[in-house]
Amino acid sequence: MTGKNIIGEDLSGEGKDLFYGENPATGERLEPPFYEATEQEINEAIRKATEAFQIYRNVSGKDKAAFLEKIADEIVSLGDELIKRCMEETGLPEARLIGERGRTVGQLKLFASLLREGSWVDARIDTADPERKPLPKPDIRSMQRPLGPVGVFGASNFPLAFSVAGGDTVSALAAGCPVVFKAHPAHPGVCELVGLAIQSAVKKSKMPEGTFSMINGRSTQVGMALVKHPAITAIGFTGSYRGGKALFDEANKRPVPIPVYAEMGSVNPVFILPDALKERKEKIAQDLAAAVTLGVGQFCTNPGLVFVPNSDEGSKFKDALSSSFKGIGAGVMLTSGIQGSFKKGIEKLSSATGVEVLATGPAEGTGSRGAAHLLHASIDSFLKDPTLEEEVFGPSTLAITANTKEDLIQAATKLGGHITATLHATEKDLKEYRELIAVLEQKVGRLIINGYPTGVEVCHAMVHGGPFPATTDSRSTSVGTGAISRFTRPVCYQNFPTSLLPQELQDGNPLGLWRLVNGERVKNY
Repeated sequence: MTGKNIIGEDLSGEGKDLFYGENPATGERLEPPFYEATEQEINEAIRKATEAFQIYRNVSGKDKAAFLEKIADEIVSLGDELIKRCMEETGLPEARLIGERGRTVGQLKLFASLLREGSWVDARIDTADPERKPLPKPDIRSMQRPLGPVGVFGASNFPLAFSVAGGDTVSALAAGCPVVFKAHPAHPGVCELVGLAIQSAVKKSKMPEGTFSMINGRSTQVGMALVKHPAITAIGFTGSYRGGKALFDEANKRPVPIPVYAEMGSVNPVFILPDALKERKEKIAQDLAAAVTLGVGQFCTNPGLVFVPNSDEGSKFKDALSSSFKGIGAGVMLTSGIQGSFKKGIEKLSSATGVEVLATGPAEGTGSRGAAHLLHASIDSFLKDPTLEEEVFGPSTLAITANTKEDLIQAATKLGGHITATLHATEKDLKEYRELIAVLEQKVGRLIINGYPTGVEVCHAMVHGGPFPATTDSRSTSVGTGAISRFTRPVCYQNFPTSLLPQELQDGNPLGLWRLVNGERVKNY
């Protein structure tokens, strides 16, 4: 491990500013020191990405698929070294990290399969009709094409699956866009190991130098330099509202604004409806407590709001939920900074008018630990105070007691954008609360019935996003193959000879794709 920036095929440590990783369980500083990227290094990484784009944009889907699979192979070949360093830098358990590595590798292979099948390019062909009256109809064809070099910011809470080889990077590479990745300073060693694996895959797959680079930085200047550079055409980000909004604002100040796909957090409201509460309140309480505290609550899908009927059954549910919370020990949080923010968030929330603390888990243990917290407020307090909807990143949730069906619908209507919403309901509940479902559909990217939002399946149909402020653009997803569309744009070709057309649009369909030809989805044109 060198601590240097990855600039195409080179390693560079020109800067004088150094920083270290830290073990959140012990506070131990981890070697080696890492070099904060200089302006010259950032510019060189983007220059190489810009040059690479002129070649990489035309690499076939088959060859890009093989490249993604080679990245997966290189990550697996890191073996125990990757898992060990990840445990040291994050405090996360071995089993969780092995599973996350599997998810990362699986995601690479999923996008490889998408590229081999190829229909994601949305090829559309409207053939010419020279005899049409009063004017002849031209031959018009279109498909999705890559934007250009993309800047990607890694997340703190998923050091593998939302990091160097995570969904933003993979979807950009799949689209045909070189990536300049901003490593997360909370796990710089893990970032370097995976970054070097991608660098190796670039060489072995004979992709152009500059297809991937990685820059280090603890200061905001490094990230802002990436966003401001005129050659960067889009940004992918997972993190806090404050960080994502700052990048979004900066991107829109540019002479040529660019899209910023920022996932910025969510409280993922859960609605427990009356009949389901009556049938299985103890089971829901137990499972909900486990979901809230899973991974010490450090998931963007953590259920941070729970709406419960104000009834005898609701009181029994809150008692059962409190009992579960009291039995959950404090876990190590990802960084001391995240722990500090969690404490401040709990203090702010618990001091709000009408909010009470119902239960806390034991706080014993060393390191940057976060104790489970269950808080409560009435529906009136929630409707009056917008701060009760703010995310507290960590193992906590706020239970809201609602008196009527109309209360729940009013609360749902008041909600801002979130990544998910969950309903625990029977068939009877679902029929009675159709209006609630209709409101929630306008507020989130994913609706869940009788489950929990934690655990995001990586598949073709997944939507991981939602209306602002959950994300800066609700029209896409950061998980699943739909993410590829963030880094492409449609290009139309009119009256082109077949020889000049991309293969995806040529007569005879040489790639065997499903295409929209004269309004019909076919393979045979």
